[in-house]
Amino acid sequence: MSRSDDAGNYFQTTESLATIERRAAKAQNKHGKPIKLSSKILAVEPDPQKEGTIHVAEAAGQVTRVILEDEKTSTLPLRAGAPLTCLTVTDDRSVYSGCWDKHIYPSPLSKSTSPPGPKLTGHTDFVKCVLATSLGGKPILVSGGADAAIIVWDLSTGKQLHKLKGHTKAIQDLAIDPLSLTESPNQQTESFELFSASSDPEIRRWYISWGSAKENSGSLDLPILAHDTSVYKLRFDNDGDLWTASADKTAKHLVRSRNWEADTILTHPDFVRDVVVSEVAGVVVTACRDEEVRVWDAGTGDLLCVYSGHFDEVTGLALVTPSLVASVSIDGTVRRWGLEKGEMRRFIEEVESEKAGHEVEGGVEGNGVGGKLTAEEEAELAELMEDDE
Repeated sequence: MSRSDDAGNYFQTTESLATIERRAAKAQNKHGKPIKLSSKILAVEPDPQKEGTIHVAEAAGQVTRVILEDEKTSTLPLRAGAPLTCLTVTDDRSVYSGCWDKHIYPSPLSKSTSPPGPKLTGHTDFVKCVLATSLGGKPILVSGGADAAIIVWDLSTGKQLHKLKGHTKAIQDLAIDPLSLTESPNQQTESFELFSASSDPEIRRWYISWGSAKENSGSLDLPILAHDTSVYKLRFDNDGDLWTASADKTAKHLVRSRNWEADTILTHPDFVRDVVVSEVAGVVVTACRDEEVRVWDAGTGDLLCVYSGHFDEVTGLALVTPSLVASVSIDGTVRRWGLEKGEMRRFIEEVESEKAGHEVEGGVEGNGVGGKLTAEEEAELAELMEDDE
């Protein structure tokens, strides 16, 4: 492959230079009402108590709160020494963030929130996913790492309750089966079934209680094998069925009553990083490494709209309201997309108008990706984001 004759670009291929130029041009668009943050965004989580507010994990080692309607941002009192890869919000209004440096960092969401405990230490590689919940009325955290370990933490003490091994590669996501929750007479959750996704293609299931944790016998004998390679995201819908996103370039709907057989397959041109479901709107939304956000009819699997605006890989989605989804990207922007048919139709018309050469509103501050990383950190980020096979 030929290289640029420009001495400053000597080690870059013509293809990579073309990608840089294309992204710089695409960065000028205002599709999705972009909110620019200080660095690459690796994860997003909606605020469970404040509609219209999301929290994002940044490569700059910080968690940023974003109030979408007002386009206001604020940084939480947390500064990690390495990129944050994932985050979760607890019932007591704290955020726990997983980091490249193998630790999990707590931070209060408000001044009225009691200061959380110290950082959690136990993984031996990148922390890739975190999930906050409770058992017996006590707060716990479940985390998964690139070390292929799942750890259950007692948040009141900061100590490990359980450490689970079964996957052979990095844990990518964790989800609690909503139909597995068992409650005591005082309505406190006593146990649940945890689903885990990994850089191996297997989806595994675990029994979790305060006193014990183990892989379910059915999972040991026959893990769910719906994909050909890494599974990045697990999302349960209101029926208790499972939506998955994978590096095999598909998102799938796995039906519980059919032993988790796929009845809907959504095909993409590149890795699918995330998937969310709006039951009210009747749609499924996917985030793809090709920079696009796609909206699909949940019942038929038909593609309804391709939202184009990001100028680098889309890393996460947050369902803000039943009719609004927020997306985040390596490009350092948060964008918003409507899920109602009228809004999708207007976007499609706007894109067609742009292609026809009509003047449209444009311009957005900056034309690159914020939060410069060192060459070593860029290599680590590539390792983190790519399939771990």
